[in-house]
Amino acid sequence: MADRDRDEEGRARNARPRDGLGRPLPYDAPGVERQPEGVPREPAESLREAQQLLDDGMPFHAHEVLEDAWKSGPDHERELWRGLAQLAVGVTHAARGNPSGAASLLRRGADNIGGYADAPPHGIDITGLREWAEQLASGLPARQEPPSPEAIAPRLRG
Repeated sequence: MADRDRDEEGRARNARPRDGLGRPLPYDAPGVERQPEGVPREPAESLREAQQLLDDGMPFHAHEVLEDAWKSGPDHERELWRGLAQLAVGVTHAARGNPSGAASLLRRGADNIGGYADAPPHGIDITGLREWAEQLASGLPARQEPPSPEAIAPRLRG
């Protein structure tokens, strides 16, 4: 059995390069630099960085930033950041041509952020994101070609 790729802490981690949608590429192919994991950021920084990645067509990488906020943020905001990460993964699946997976994650993400609609933290447009997610999820099955991630990227803040 071949040795598994390991990160610096010895955890299993695929060292293959990845494209902008997080898909593995051959070992010798140029890839998109990954987002560092486990980076503590202030909420505004997480939102700014994730938005830039979404706008640049890299929703998989935006999800990694939002996942860091989910895992390191205060307990009372865990579902918020988890939901935002799920929305980014939904965009990833849509752009990869997986409409059913995209719709499922978009709706799950929208549900997870829904509890914050009455008092949206950090200027996040909870209502707008939930409407965007439902509209995108409902329209995906009718698409012939996967949408470009930049074309369907949400605005995290109003």
